[in-house]
Amino acid sequence: MPKKKHLSAGRVPLILFLCQMISALDVPLDPKLLEDLVQPPTITQQSPKDYIIDPRENIVIQCEAKGKPPPSFSWTRNGTHFDIDKDPLITMKPGSGTLIINIMSEGKAETYEGIYQCTARNERGAAISNNIIVRPSRSPLWTKEKLKPIILPSGQSLILSCRPPIGLPPAIIFWMDNSFQRLPQSERVSQGLNGDLYFSNVLPEDTRDDYICYARFNHTQTIQQKQPISLKVILAKSNRERPPTFLTPEGNASNKEELRGNVLSLECIAEGLPTPLIYWIKEDGILPINRTFYRNFQKTLQIIQVSEADSGNYQCIAKNALGAIHHTISVTVKAAPYWIMAPQNLVLSPGEDGALICRANGNPKPRISWLSNGVPIEIAPHDPSRKINGDTIIFSNVQERSSAVYQCNASNEYGYLLGNAFVNVLAEPPRILTSANTLYQVIANRPALLDCAFFGSPLPTIEWFKGAKGSALREDIYVLHENGTLEIPVAQKDSTGTYTCVARNKLGMAKNEVHLEIKDPTRIIKQPEYAVVQRGSTVSFECKVKHDHTLISTVIWLKDNGELPSEGRFTIDKDHLEVADVSDSDGGTYTCVANTTLDSVSASAVLSVVAPTPTPAPIYDVPNPPFDLELTDQLDKSVQLSWTPGDDNNSPITKFIIEYEDAMHEAGLWHYQAEVPGTQTTAQLKLSPYVNYSFRVMAENSLGRSLPSETSEQYFTKAAEPDKNPMTVEGLGSEPDNLVITWQPLNGFESNGPGLQYKVSWRQKDGDDEWTSVVVANVSKYIVSGTPTFVPYLIKVQALNDVGFAPEPAVVMGHSGEDLPMVAPGNVHVNVVNSTLAEVHWDPVPLKSVRGHLQGYRIYYWKAQSSSKRNRRHIEKKILTFQGSKTHGMLPGLEPFSHYTLHVRVVNGKGEGPASPTRVFHTPEGVPSAPSSLKIVNPTLDSLTLEWDPPSHPNGILTEYTLKYQPINSTHELGPLVDLKIPANKTRWTLKNLNFSTRYKFYFYAQTSAGSGSQITEEAVTIMDEGKTVNPRISKLTVAAAETYANISWEYERPEHVNFYVEYGVVGSKEEWRKEIVNGSRSFFGLKGLMPGTAYKVRVGAEGDSEFVSSEDVFETGPAMASRQVDIATQGWFIGLMCAVALLILILLIVCFIRRNKGGKYPVKEKEDAHADPEIQPMKEDDGTFGEYSDAEDHKPLKKGSRTPSDRTVKKEDSDDSLVDYGEGVNGQFNEDGSFIGQYSGKKEKEPAEGNESSEAPSPVNAMNSFV
Repeated sequence: MPKKKHLSAGRVPLILFLCQMISALDVPLDPKLLEDLVQPPTITQQSPKDYIIDPRENIVIQCEAKGKPPPSFSWTRNGTHFDIDKDPLITMKPGSGTLIINIMSEGKAETYEGIYQCTARNERGAAISNNIIVRPSRSPLWTKEKLKPIILPSGQSLILSCRPPIGLPPAIIFWMDNSFQRLPQSERVSQGLNGDLYFSNVLPEDTRDDYICYARFNHTQTIQQKQPISLKVILAKSNRERPPTFLTPEGNASNKEELRGNVLSLECIAEGLPTPLIYWIKEDGILPINRTFYRNFQKTLQIIQVSEADSGNYQCIAKNALGAIHHTISVTVKAAPYWIMAPQNLVLSPGEDGALICRANGNPKPRISWLSNGVPIEIAPHDPSRKINGDTIIFSNVQERSSAVYQCNASNEYGYLLGNAFVNVLAEPPRILTSANTLYQVIANRPALLDCAFFGSPLPTIEWFKGAKGSALREDIYVLHENGTLEIPVAQKDSTGTYTCVARNKLGMAKNEVHLEIKDPTRIIKQPEYAVVQRGSTVSFECKVKHDHTLISTVIWLKDNGELPSEGRFTIDKDHLEVADVSDSDGGTYTCVANTTLDSVSASAVLSVVAPTPTPAPIYDVPNPPFDLELTDQLDKSVQLSWTPGDDNNSPITKFIIEYEDAMHEAGLWHYQAEVPGTQTTAQLKLSPYVNYSFRVMAENSLGRSLPSETSEQYFTKAAEPDKNPMTVEGLGSEPDNLVITWQPLNGFESNGPGLQYKVSWRQKDGDDEWTSVVVANVSKYIVSGTPTFVPYLIKVQALNDVGFAPEPAVVMGHSGEDLPMVAPGNVHVNVVNSTLAEVHWDPVPLKSVRGHLQGYRIYYWKAQSSSKRNRRHIEKKILTFQGSKTHGMLPGLEPFSHYTLHVRVVNGKGEGPASPTRVFHTPEGVPSAPSSLKIVNPTLDSLTLEWDPPSHPNGILTEYTLKYQPINSTHELGPLVDLKIPANKTRWTLKNLNFSTRYKFYFYAQTSAGSGSQITEEAVTIMDEGKTVNPRISKLTVAAAETYANISWEYERPEHVNFYVEYGVVGSKEEWRKEIVNGSRSFFGLKGLMPGTAYKVRVGAEGDSEFVSSEDVFETGPAMASRQVDIATQGWFIGLMCAVALLILILLIVCFIRRNKGGKYPVKEKEDAHADPEIQPMKEDDGTFGEYSDAEDHKPLKKGSRTPSDRTVKKEDSDDSLVDYGEGVNGQFNEDGSFIGQYSGKKEKEPAEGNESSEAPSPVNAMNSFV
């Protein structure tokens, strides 16, 4: 019998073999068989499980099935029978179960939401579809919202939120401008997975008023747009660089869960200055090379086709020049059920046995349940021929009534699989479906495949015969495939003839004859040749073809793999192609293609067109190949090679390169052998034993290397014993009772002779046993069975061939297989170091009980949960592994005031040993965290009410709260500190008898018996006296003009911060007002570049919720000074005046120092105090940008709502805008045009430090710079 070659995964009893295009497990619906064969239904097409429909189109729910007789269809909706006849909008497609719901004429898609299931039924059983969840797609609009413009100093971080409406399926998010151009993104600016736009730091070029988030709903082909966001970035005078911090995700660690087969997307976006870069690593592992991709400028790590092996801790690192931070994402990969072995259709004959197997995997492990004809098998009609054994149904002695369709359902919390498989009991004699007397024609030396598609039950056996009286074909020449096809691997002329296929089973026999003819291959015996011709000449290509005389051959010509130009210059005559009057465009590759009905061959040549050259120029090119290679002095391990150089083409040959081919071991591969100088034409070559050498030579000059020479004659060296032994010899056990010896085998070149084998020897290291040896071939592994567990062995592997042995090999040591440790660590005890740290000690286990390589000890510890929490979630156990033979270890990161349980296990290469007895310990109390929140509500004239949430981590029993507060006056001086103790059961406290219209700062923290926790701070203002509302007004506009500049000043009254601008123009001119923006909320501005002797009009405006401007004022610049005038600096009266002014300024400065030390103020300050601006925000001392109130602990911005009471009234207070306070030193400075220069600075006074505060008092400089 010929050998059988399996084309499918495995052989199932009584599989119905058909032709190659028909499934092996299906009854073929061949017209010749349909008349009398029945088949249970099979679902062939159905809608997806999660079916999202377009509400604008008719709903089509697919359900197609086949069977004999044709099946009927029924539907359920939401678990109950769905009567489609009662709904005039629903029709079922004729001949199928597909539902068509006509909602375009009337009706709504939402009416037909639900879970649908189709059943296809005939007399042999019923098949069911998946549960099809039908839902209409949704693309909701954005909710109406008013977005305030965002104003930021350069260098700050920013997040522009998108928050798209929730649609079905979810929308695709992208950011564009008003012109529908995508906003540029970079390492600094990028879109997160949640759709938000992140800025690591903003720059002035980020300023624009059309940041628009778009949501595209692909299912309905609609795009929704968010209201544009306006961003204005103010250039800061200096940007303080800062190390990175994460914008997303928050904290140092987070968790991520993903399903097997999906794309795992991890994201880290950081802010900082300069812009941080993101790097990714996987702890205790490497990222899969072919499945890992970096997106969004490396801020997003994606792993496709994720599997359980991808679980673990991933770390993203954000780094810039000032430092680095990291975030750890713990990834857990779960899995919806997936098939290991789906149930397959089973066709049996009466009385036979069989089995349906349904195996699936997932995480968690799926549950397997069976149905019969769509009914749970527990309540299905009893069938004595079947027996259920978990994931397998075993059939024995089946009868025709055993035919049915079985459904296997594998489900877990992440999904389900439903597989239909029928059992069809048939009794049919063999039938051959391949047409009789089919003629096969095959080209010689190619495979021939003769079909014999068959059917029968029981499964017929197939035999092939050649000729009328021939015997069954032998297996050394032919291959019989399981589908009945006979393969002749290399068909020869003598393979021609008649072949008979015979199919037999116990019910009968069938046979069929086919015929095979072998044809000669088509060959091109004269190929077209490379040609170089001059323009205007004629060129001819020849292509002679020889083919089988019984076949018809056609020859076509191609130019550059396309058709020939349709010009009269191209003529084809039998075997020739001629091109007349050649032009430059005719250059290229010409190919002749010879075709028959069975094969095709081609050959090509290149045509180069050149210009006529009256005088040939010297040719500079690579050398021509060497020739006349000759081998002399042929010895066992050396030979001399000589050759004749080719033309050097006007560039001297610098060297010759010699290569060899081993025709016996690596035919067709050329290897470097040696090289010699260009003046030498012989080389003595060293050779290896048992190699069939061929040599070739290449010449090289300054222009390159020549083509290889023709190959030399072959020289076969004699065999010898191996001169080396295998490398990388190892001995490791895969099971407790074996030793696996592996090595790196020698290649054919290293074998030195025929019959390469390996002598594998081993013995126990500590015993007196003799060496045990075995000789193996064609393997690189040998398994020694029956060994003791984890015993050291001495191992050696020696190469040998038919000539002899290699040198004595080196001895290496290995170990037999490990087993799990037998003994648990003893004497486990715990020393609690502090509230977050404990030290664990244990006694080591005996080394013999480890039964493997001691890798260390592993501590499992977990926090005890209350009974309510245990019912809600699984106890999270933590694991710490201590390498080697350590007998103690520290448990960090414990939670204070908690009960813990632990045990210890020993670990070897096989796994963990038994657990030690559990030990219970508890951690002492610790200091609490800061209160979760603190807010001030219900401000009155003399009282404030504080509300707070307890600390999220009390870390013990709270004993009391401590509240400290102090007033802050208008000069940012801090008043006396009041200390107040509040019972631990309070979450609200009212402070009374406070000063009205006064700002207070509060410091609040909780206490346990272990001490005080972190504090939280807040500020609030008692409301003003009623009835003193100040209407917004710009008054007292004054102008001091010079020749080309003017200083503008004004006063402003209103209890909120505004931005000022100055508008000016020439009196009587029709030009528009020119506008200058005032930096911050200053009440002065200098106009420059004015024309001398010109009348100007000026006004000051304020930008805010309600814009308003001052009354206009008119001023005139001074006349231009004549160039010919007396130098005023040389006049005596001017010198005297300047001396008097200098003396007066000196006196004023002395008075200023005295008044400053006594708390006095300039008259200018008193003037400004009369119209104080409560919204003025002083500049930061370090960079001149505008800051907000902050303290040394948390730099918390002072909210705008806390600066003014709700009734919008402001009490006039003393301003701190004295001229001395503006400057760096004593004297403020003015430019020549009178504009102010210098930076705001604050008075430096210390805040009293009292109580158990966890951080220092706020810096007075910061307090000054941030108070409004």
